[in-house]
Formats: sequence, C-alpha cells, structure tokens
Amino acid sequence: MKTFNFDKLREECGVFGISNHPDAAKFVALGLHALQHRGQEGCGIVSYDGNNFHSEKRQGLVGDNFTKGDVIKKLPGNFAIGHNRYSTTGETSMRNIQPFFADLHVGGLTISHNGNLTNAISLRESLVKDGAIFRTTSDTETIVQLIAKSKREKILDKIIDALFQIQGGYSLVLLTGKKLIGIRDPFGIRPLVIGKLKSSYIFASETCALDIVGANFVREVENGEIVSVEDGKLNSIKPFPKKKQRPCIFEYIYFARPDSIINDKCAYEYRKDLGKELAKESDVESDIIVPVPDSGVPASIGYSQYTNKKFELGLIRNHYVGRTFIEPSQHIRSLGVKLKLSTTKTSLKNKKIILVDDSLVRGTTCYKIVKMLYGAGAKEVHVRIACPEIIYPDFYGVDMPTKKELLAHEKTNEEMCKYIGAKSLKFLSIDGLYEALIKQKRNNTYPQFSDHYFTGDYPIKPDDLLGKEKVTQLSLLSGKSNN
Repeated sequence: MKTFNFDKLREECGVFGISNHPDAAKFVALGLHALQHRGQEGCGIVSYDGNNFHSEKRQGLVGDNFTKGDVIKKLPGNFAIGHNRYSTTGETSMRNIQPFFADLHVGGLTISHNGNLTNAISLRESLVKDGAIFRTTSDTETIVQLIAKSKREKILDKIIDALFQIQGGYSLVLLTGKKLIGIRDPFGIRPLVIGKLKSSYIFASETCALDIVGANFVREVENGEIVSVEDGKLNSIKPFPKKKQRPCIFEYIYFARPDSIINDKCAYEYRKDLGKELAKESDVESDIIVPVPDSGVPASIGYSQYTNKKFELGLIRNHYVGRTFIEPSQHIRSLGVKLKLSTTKTSLKNKKIILVDDSLVRGTTCYKIVKMLYGAGAKEVHVRIACPEIIYPDFYGVDMPTKKELLAHEKTNEEMCKYIGAKSLKFLSIDGLYEALIKQKRNNTYPQFSDHYFTGDYPIKPDDLLGKEKVTQLSLLSGKSNN
C-alpha cells in the first residue's frame, strides 16, 4: 500500500484530448506537459488513425518520455487522448498507467480518468463475481468493465449506463472510432474545460493546457454534462438529475496552475485574495512577509499588498531536485527539506517574519522550515495559512493522509503551533475563504464548493472505506510487474 510521505495534497491526474488535428499526439504531449503538476508518476497517449488505435505509456515525466520524435511517430492519427498519473487507488506500475484501451463489440474505446470512485471496491467485487477479469488495480478499469458489460447498442448509451452506476468525483476523456467524449461528474467536483483550435476541439483538465497549444478557451464542461465531438461538431447532453455544482475548493487554493482560469478568473488572483483575507483576520507585528515557495507566493503577495509590509523571498526553492537526484541514503534523507529549500540569510537576520503558505497538512515540512528560518537568524516566526484547518480526508481523487495523520484533526491551535515551533499560528476562517473566492457567505444548507476537507460535509458519502480497503495489487501478480 502506498504511504503518504509528503506534506502537500496531491491531485490524482491530468487529462487531455484533441480531435481532428494532424499533429494530435504532439499536441497531447504538449498539453500533458502543461498539466505535469497534476501527476508525475506516469504518462500515456493513445492515438487513432481512422483504422487502428496506437498506445505509448511510460513511467515518469512527459518531458522525459514524449519529446523524442521516434516515440511520437508511433502515435499516428488525427485524434488522441493522454493522461498524467498520480496514483490514489492502485500502486505505481506500468499496467496502471492510462489511457486504458478496450476492444468492444461496437469498436475500440480508450479512456483517461481524473478523480476517484467512492464505490469502486463494491463495484469491482460485483463485476468479478459476474466473471469480469481485471488487469489493473485502478478504479478506471471498473468504468471500462461497466461500459463493456452494458447491453445497450450505441457506445454513448453504454457509457451513460456505466455512469449511472458509479459514484464519486471524476472527469473523463474518452476516444472511440467516431467520437471524442468529455464527461464531468454530477457535482462538478473534478475539473474539465473545452478549447478550440481552428477545426479541432480539445478537452483538458485546465486552461493552461489550452494555452500551450494556442487553443482558445470555450467554456468549462458543466457538472453532469457529457460533451462529444463527431464530424467536427460539438454536442452536449445532460443525462443526470440536475444538481447544483460543488467544485473542489482546493482547485482554487492549490491544485490548479496559477495561470489557469477557473470561473472566469486566474487561480493566481483567487490566491492573492486569500492572502488579503488572511491579513484582515490575523495580522501581527512583523517586519517582512515570506512565502513558502512556490505554493505560498500568491497569498503572500496578497498579504503584503493589504498590509503594506515588505515581501521578501526569504526561502529559495531548488527546482532541479528530482527523484533521481541522488541515491537516497539515510544521510541524504536526513537533510530533508534542505535539499529543496535554502534561506536568504541576510534578509532574515533579526527580522520578525510572517511565513505564509497555502495549506498545512501534516506539519512536518512546516516544522523544518520554521526551524530553518530561526537557524538563519529570524527573531520571530509567525505562521499564517491561507485556508482553514484540514480536518477530514478526501475520497474524490486527492491523495492525503488519514484523519489521525492530519495535524489539525486532533490537535488544538496551541498544540499545532508548539509542534511546528512557531511564535504564533493562524488559519484563514471558512467565512474568509468564501469571501475571498466568491464574495459570499457559505451556504450551510447547500455549500457552493466541495469543502469537506474543512467541514466534513461530503457531497457524496463514500461507500468504500478508502485508505483502509484500497485495492493495492492484483492477488497473484506482483505490484512490481512491468505490464
């Protein structure tokens, strides 16, 4: 079972699909590159040339695998979809890398999935009892199996059949011999946007993926909407009972790239506003504002602008530390955060510092950073977090600790402050969060966002006890098998 060994939340995946373009695979590779922040464990592209589907999958980063001409040459055709993976249900292995392909009696089908099914385990058990054979540990294969099992004749009807059986937060991009299809869950928890490049339509997780290929942003796929492209035309259907949208609030706080547009505004602007609200609620006597790079920079700028206090890059991130940087001996591990961050000592010495970050999960990294700042000569370190306390886990495609591993779940503010070693610790309130994002109060009857991280108010109650009963590997096939 994969352990939670980092101090930031991780999104599961990024998806991208394009229709009717001679450089379809190249553009998918570019789109996935722009979405690299959503998943770094594996990447894959499937193309369609009018007769056959072609698939290439690799572990690691897009730039390390799909920049070579010989790989792209293996992906001919004017239609293609792709996927960046960060695993939440299922271990890291080649067989779990998407897009998945299935040869159905109505033709080929390939699928990329961002999100998590909250009833995947029970569905999987039922399918296995009925004779289904699973090759992967990903819940995406459950969707494929449900589509294949449907008795409906048309592929879109088969897909709808499957969708009515699954629960959770998801966005899907599928490709058949005739259609490029984009789907967003009934609550719109996971993101999906539509772009257009001349006669080509594009579906992607974020608008930054449209920008990199020069496409125009058309609109977001609506919650519960199925959009499809066939013969150059965009079609839309909404088969689900109508629900109010509840997008994941962490897309605004952290997940989306700062230049991506969400609800007509760049994520960067939302994050600055979060910093301004944080300053209104919890300012303290200090000399400088220091962000935790890179996640805390926009909120720090907003905080600095509101208070007129000096913004300083007191921490410098080394962007070139990767997974293969050096053999991870115990000595190297002990260096911890120093491999990624260093201090600008002369700007910190004898200063009262407000340290700003977007979130606090386990607190282990924050503890190391606070210690580092004091080691650089800081007089005081006051920690300010641009979102409320994370108290509850997620079940819709975000990888995070269990309740007991979340710092705020069982600790008081005073206990958390003592744990990280700061002079003071303050979080943005729920009211401040909503004010920054939509200039409204939270609707406690029907919240405007999926904000369960802070409130425990889940839009969909999980059927599966995820984290405890995850399908981590096939019963007889080693998780290390490269197939």
